[in-house]
Amino acid sequence: MSSARYLEISKMGKTFPTDTGGFEALRDVQLTIQQGEFISLIGHSGCGKSTVLNIVAGLEQASVGGVILEGKHINEPGPDRAVVFQHHALMPWLTVYENVELAVAQVFRGSKSAAEMREWILHNLNLVGMGHAADKAPHEISGGMKQRVGIARCLAMEPKVVLMDEPFGALDALTRAKLQDSVMAIQAELKNTIIMITHDVDEAVLLSDRIVMMTTGPAATIGEIVEVKLPRPRDRLALAEDQQYNHCRHQVLEFLYSSDDDNSEELEPSATIESVQTAVDVSTDDTVIKNSSNQAA
Repeated sequence: MSSARYLEISKMGKTFPTDTGGFEALRDVQLTIQQGEFISLIGHSGCGKSTVLNIVAGLEQASVGGVILEGKHINEPGPDRAVVFQHHALMPWLTVYENVELAVAQVFRGSKSAAEMREWILHNLNLVGMGHAADKAPHEISGGMKQRVGIARCLAMEPKVVLMDEPFGALDALTRAKLQDSVMAIQAELKNTIIMITHDVDEAVLLSDRIVMMTTGPAATIGEIVEVKLPRPRDRLALAEDQQYNHCRHQVLEFLYSSDDDNSEELEPSATIESVQTAVDVSTDDTVIKNSSNQAA
């Protein structure tokens, strides 16, 4: 990683107008992110995680402070920041290829030829293991495959920052684990800067360089930051018994449970490692995973 001040969230606050006056959602959020760093935001519902992500994306404006990317203030959406949502948001009338093409055409029209754009689209679909399904419609592929297409569409824009809003939250545990492994492999290759919202503690520890824990709102802010010093590449099976992994996991759980016991049921502390070890080791395809999950149900 390089460029210690690549992305800076600077003294950021956000107040929403309401019928009874202003609601202060965020107060004095301060965070500096290095280029190529993987950051997870975690906290209880209502702590402002999505608001932080939306402001970084340029979808909302900070009331005070702001976001600076490579020395430039962010005040609107742009192709240098791409969002992967919890739900894939694919256009159902377009093929897998055409869904990615939609983003590529917006970003690279005029700078890439038609042949170059086609090669680039297929490259990104192959990167997430979806090249074979380029001509399929969204209704013909599984939920995990749809999310892979969403990730390919995001990566094809060549953003400086990838923003992920609970990208695996709607998936079953087995498919989620496979996609987590894919994201780790892709980031190792491309060195993306990633900010991800999650409620899954194990997911945060597995994927992140740092875990940013938000206090409960109103006036939510950063409570603590856990640095995850586990070496990469990371093997989920080996990490289950790793002392440093479990120490990080305990730090996050301790903060979250102590911050608001009433919301503790939101947390997902163990779905990622223990409950999917054997199945992920055996399964190698999203379709296999989905079928096995349905049979189990």
